[in-house]
Amino acid sequence: MDFNRLVRKNILQLTPYSSARGEFKGVASVFLDANENPFDSGYNRYPDPLQWELKSKMSPIWQVPVSSVFLGNGSDEPIDILIRLFCEPSRDHIIITPPTYGMYRVAADIAGVEVKEMLLRPDYQIDIKDILSHVNEHSKILFLCSPNNPTGNLLKQDDITEVIHHFPGIVVLDEAYIDFADTVGFLPMLSDFPNLVILQTFSKAWGLAAIRLGMAFASEEIIGFMNKIKSPYNLNQLTIGFISHQLDLLNEKKEKVNILKKERDALINQFRSFSFIRKINNSDANFILIQVEEADALYVHLVSKGIIVRNRSNMPLCEGGIRITVGTEAENKQLLEALKDWEIIKSLL
Repeated sequence: MDFNRLVRKNILQLTPYSSARGEFKGVASVFLDANENPFDSGYNRYPDPLQWELKSKMSPIWQVPVSSVFLGNGSDEPIDILIRLFCEPSRDHIIITPPTYGMYRVAADIAGVEVKEMLLRPDYQIDIKDILSHVNEHSKILFLCSPNNPTGNLLKQDDITEVIHHFPGIVVLDEAYIDFADTVGFLPMLSDFPNLVILQTFSKAWGLAAIRLGMAFASEEIIGFMNKIKSPYNLNQLTIGFISHQLDLLNEKKEKVNILKKERDALINQFRSFSFIRKINNSDANFILIQVEEADALYVHLVSKGIIVRNRSNMPLCEGGIRITVGTEAENKQLLEALKDWEIIKSLL
């Protein structure tokens, strides 16, 4: 990849902030370099700015080199950094494929970067010809989400591969929900694509949304640029230590994912019995997009029962769309009872 062409010129010339913990590597008994409080509280020292110990523990689990891992405050931080890294405001643009995750546009809007929309096809797959026919030298990032949010489906692997090969900039593949799909995703192929960035997260399958830890996997060159412009200590020691402990619970995480996949399939089967549901979209994620009559009214009904879902009916190709996250068995039973009540109400009107 010609990163001199893709990366913003001011970033190429940037001298990054040099933190005290970044300058010194090794073992010492007296630290008088960072203006820290010397009284030991367990947290009086700054954390490792590049989280080397945590990344080393993650590396064999995700089977990627430590140098190909970026850790951020949720996936939103690497999304924001990538746009600031590659896109010149008021000149370059990103491409998104609605309906999709909304933060791609929000991050671009904040950065003053144009957003071009290439709608998914009615089957919720990407239109490769449409995307590639609209690219030019200012097309810096293509964001793809697979499994896609809010539709729940995987994008076709061959389509993703083709567009990575032909897109002139960076392809960011958001795999936040990949653990719920029957595929390992693109991570094993990361080294084959120098222009590919893969996003994953601890928020979904790991059940750690409150911790706010996202991951970006890419070539050593791209990760190096991201580290160059990130905040010096973007992850705190509480997060680093907690996630390190959670990595020891990998089997428990897998068990919970399997339970949620079974609950998802059970919900899909139950949804088929409701006449007001016009369409049940296939799901490779931990949520299901259904399309119903009177989505707004159904949303209000569920809220009245203390059940909160997402009304996605205003998104393109999601007319009447209600996105329902798969809950516990007890929560799903409450949902189904509320839907049965709605079926009765509809029959009386």
